[in-house]
Amino acid sequence: MPSQREIRRRIGSVGNIKQITRAMQFVAASKLRRAQEATLASRPYSDKLDEVLADVAAVVDHDKHPLLADETEGPRLIVLFTSDRGMAGSLNTNTIRFAAQEIAKSSDELQVVTVGRKGTAAMRRAHVPLAASFDGFGDHPAFTDVLPLARLVSDDFLAGTYSKVHLLYPAFVSTLVQRPEMKRLLPVKPNPDTASVIPGGEFIFEPDPGRVLEQLMPRYVATRLFQAVLELTASEQSSRMVAMRNATDNAQELIDDLTLTYNKVRQSNITREMIEIATGSSNA
Repeated sequence: MPSQREIRRRIGSVGNIKQITRAMQFVAASKLRRAQEATLASRPYSDKLDEVLADVAAVVDHDKHPLLADETEGPRLIVLFTSDRGMAGSLNTNTIRFAAQEIAKSSDELQVVTVGRKGTAAMRRAHVPLAASFDGFGDHPAFTDVLPLARLVSDDFLAGTYSKVHLLYPAFVSTLVQRPEMKRLLPVKPNPDTASVIPGGEFIFEPDPGRVLEQLMPRYVATRLFQAVLELTASEQSSRMVAMRNATDNAQELIDDLTLTYNKVRQSNITREMIEIATGSSNA
């Protein structure tokens, strides 16, 4: 059985760890509020833009813009979003496992663009072909941060390097739930119900469809990528907050167990000393 000094030393060490995890919990909680507000505030715009592009893709000729081209057989690109840092519970593990399953069952030639060091390291260990890799965009991402990524994805698609592009990221559902999702980015998937809803199945474009789509499509690609980054940020902070809270609770439980063990050892030592004193007195 360990000595009282060893137990006291371990209680002190666990107490220090508890202070660290508790501080990280509070930091993550403060960052989560801002990240959650940004994610939820941007969703209506992103969803409406998806809806508009799906309607447009259903009624205009696909030769009006190459990003509206029909899906064909060919190489596929997955943009994988993970965090740069660990200590976020099972967030990155679940996302990478989901990506591995999608890659394993894909019959197409496939490449991956990673956003976040955890995903980059995992793809390299699995020997998955990487087209490019980006570090994460920090705790407060800005729309301009994703523009280089948006240009890379759009240019490669327009050059015919890939026939389709998908985004794979942890979607923020709630503080306790973050679910990996994969959604198609390019080509834009037409809404099959648009023609029956819009009279004549036509839009009126000013000045013309080509110029409207020329302005709209880059914004669509960048917005979808930025929304994925926001979902990742909110998911990371919520997962880290919960993980650090659980670590703090576990540290407290361990301290309680060690304190109980310490008291038992202390009582055992006192009892032994009393017996030794009593035995010594009787022998005298």
